[in-house]
Amino acid sequence: MAGCRGSLCCCCRWCCCCGERETRTPEELTILGETQEEDDEILPRKDYESLDYDRCINDPYLEVLETMDNKKGRRYEAVKWMVVFGIGVCTGLVGLFVDFFVRLFTQLKFGVVQTSVEECSQKGCLALSLLELLGFNLTFVFFASLLVLIEPVAAGSGIPEIKCYLNGVKVPGIVRLRTLLCKVFGVLFSVAGGLFVGKEGPMIHSGAVVGAGLPQFQSISLRKIQFNFPYFRSDRDKRDFVSAGAAAGVAAAFGAPIGGTLFSLEEGSSFWNQGLTWKVLFCSMSATFTLNFFRSGIQFGSWGSFQLPGLLNFGEFKCSDSDKKCHLWTAMDLGFFVVMGVIGGLLGATFNCLNKRLAKYRMRNVHPKPKLVRVLESLLVSLVTTVVVFVASMVLGECRQISSSSQIGNDSSQLQATSEDVNSSIKTFFCPNETYNDMATLFFNPQESAILQLFHQDGTFSPITLALFFVLYFLLACWTYGISVPSGLFVPSLLCGAAFGRLVANVLKSYIGLGHIYSGTFALIGAAAFLGGVVRMTISLTVILIESTNEITYGLPIMITLMVAKWTGDFFSKGIYDIHVGLRGVPLLEWETEVEMDKLRASDIMEPNLTYVYPHTRIQSLVSILRTTVHHAFPVVTENRGNEKEFMKGNQLISNNIKFKKSSILTRAGEQRRRSQSMKSYPSSELRNMCDEHVTSEDPAEKEDLLQQMLERRYTPYPNLYPDQSPSEDWTMEERFRPLTFHGLILRSQLVTLLVRGVCYSESQSSASQPRLSYAEMAEDYPRYPDIHDLDLTLLNPRMIVDVTPYMNPSPFTVSPNTHVSQVFNLFRTMGLRHLPVVNAVGEIVGIITRHNLTYEFLQARLRQHYQTI
Repeated sequence: MAGCRGSLCCCCRWCCCCGERETRTPEELTILGETQEEDDEILPRKDYESLDYDRCINDPYLEVLETMDNKKGRRYEAVKWMVVFGIGVCTGLVGLFVDFFVRLFTQLKFGVVQTSVEECSQKGCLALSLLELLGFNLTFVFFASLLVLIEPVAAGSGIPEIKCYLNGVKVPGIVRLRTLLCKVFGVLFSVAGGLFVGKEGPMIHSGAVVGAGLPQFQSISLRKIQFNFPYFRSDRDKRDFVSAGAAAGVAAAFGAPIGGTLFSLEEGSSFWNQGLTWKVLFCSMSATFTLNFFRSGIQFGSWGSFQLPGLLNFGEFKCSDSDKKCHLWTAMDLGFFVVMGVIGGLLGATFNCLNKRLAKYRMRNVHPKPKLVRVLESLLVSLVTTVVVFVASMVLGECRQISSSSQIGNDSSQLQATSEDVNSSIKTFFCPNETYNDMATLFFNPQESAILQLFHQDGTFSPITLALFFVLYFLLACWTYGISVPSGLFVPSLLCGAAFGRLVANVLKSYIGLGHIYSGTFALIGAAAFLGGVVRMTISLTVILIESTNEITYGLPIMITLMVAKWTGDFFSKGIYDIHVGLRGVPLLEWETEVEMDKLRASDIMEPNLTYVYPHTRIQSLVSILRTTVHHAFPVVTENRGNEKEFMKGNQLISNNIKFKKSSILTRAGEQRRRSQSMKSYPSSELRNMCDEHVTSEDPAEKEDLLQQMLERRYTPYPNLYPDQSPSEDWTMEERFRPLTFHGLILRSQLVTLLVRGVCYSESQSSASQPRLSYAEMAEDYPRYPDIHDLDLTLLNPRMIVDVTPYMNPSPFTVSPNTHVSQVFNLFRTMGLRHLPVVNAVGEIVGIITRHNLTYEFLQARLRQHYQTI
């Protein structure tokens, strides 16, 4: 019945063995990668599933197509546009909720602490002010860490997981309602708790969860939320909505709808078309203007004015009218920008390398321990961060003179919000009148206000202060990213890079004498250089920064800086999100394979040991296969055995399978005959000659002769298809590689649904008596189909027979064993496939390719084997 009846998990040298996996908890299998030794590379794990993006064209689906017409098609499209609009609005409201409470908690904390510092500066009780700040921060971080314990996948920014989802990998629990709630509440507590994290990254994850959940109109976490909504019950539709939600999250965070659209396209969506582009852009616009409308109304009381496009607003970059020599940037500055891009790439690579080592340390020494240890680590990071911020502001800050221009704003036409934020965020801690503490101005403000200070503050920041701030922020942000709290990386990277850029501007102005330099431009380029060196995004990040600054003239320097930073960083390491994807062992597919991989063929990388089912299979066999394997799809085949005629009279099961094979093979042989008439050469010369012998005759007797020749003929398997270890030592070579005529693919979820609903017939009946399920009934349990191990199948007669042919996909994408790897890879990734059967020239399946067979690590291992055999 099955081509692999041995061990459930075949241990290969490129994957972890079953015994090691069984010692891990389900949470660790979901979150963590695995290493055997301290310095071992983490390889892609096989317990990640792929999304079913390819349509299953089975009988229930064809029945739905028969009922479709243009009117229903337009209605379906209209519903999709309305859902996309709803996703954008809901994502904007989520951003509004997070922003409102972060501002509330931050103002409360800094208001109390600032009053205490001003009083204690005279009385000498600054230790009390430090304790108050510690009380606020530790409490907020404790709540954020507790929420991550409830839903572990809510930790971090969520961008690596969403990138995996858009790439076609199903990450468990990543788009659930409970994840959204823990993420939203967790990020407002972690940001308000003073950690060096941002809320913009988690907004992308939150938007993706809204996109995945809203079209379903039901919730697994809250089972009472359920409506009879018949649309969008497939991974294909769901991933499109997740793409729209992720783009809406970017748009809400930065006020950049076009950048959000490009983000979804650049960061992993395998399948893309023009219609999806329009929907994603519309969703991003909806999110941007929803957030803008409510934020402008709440903060300024002018509803409908649209003054605040995103959570992070860079303000207007404009030289002061009094400074005639000032220019935003000149052609000579491009040389400095290139150098800053190189330095930003080096700093980003250093950041990523340090963070990777920290993440591996956590995986070995923190995550295997009780969950309370993760909470204690988060509290330790909060404690150290708070003490460093307070002591640095008190001891390392310099008192700088408040310039008159900073008191009235950079320019009368400047945005009111930017001017007010810059002026109100100046801190005078421990400084006399008419002066301000430059270190406290950066540390004792929300990170967005600190970025605005570096971008627009006319007052000078001491080079020593900027250097110390950069080093402290760099180290603490690197330590913070990866702890068990929801945390974004965009804003910390922008702030760290802005300090670096402002430092470069101060050096050029003060020590080289370049008076035309505009400090805000260099701060922006520094922010772009460092952020590009960390995340390695190019197209989308360029557009996001241009939209955030609302200054198109910055397009060229930002693009050049990001490109140089990416090229420099890629020379040393991957981007931070790709690193964390690799640490989780997710089988992510890149955009294309390397050139040398074309030395491999499909037969070199496929899995030849198959577990298959027959078109008509007994229930006991199906249950046994499902419970003893972990495969998610099974080829539907019939064996080419010479003694099948002996069973036709005595066994109804064998008879049904032979009848199905007869019609299938005759149809395939007729098709090959027609093709051979117009082709001078055919891959299978044996089949071509056999078809040519029967071209002139079409009588039934000769059809039967053709059938017998095809059934009794033995085809020698390819020499390189022999496995290293046979599935069973008792099997002969012929049993190991029986010629299997391929008829289609059926998913595990479909087989379980058939068993749960009792779709079967008795041996004394015809297969026509088997109950038929509709498309809606087959998709009713989506997205969580029952587990075969949790089902009580005692009411089913194990001798009953299941006819799987109406529910299998009879026309999946297939490739030849001689297909080059680049062609296999492009087909698999572009079409969003989950399984790719390898079928030879005579219609026999010889192997199957999944996502794991196309990962970079697997292909490298097979390429090494290929070189050894030459």
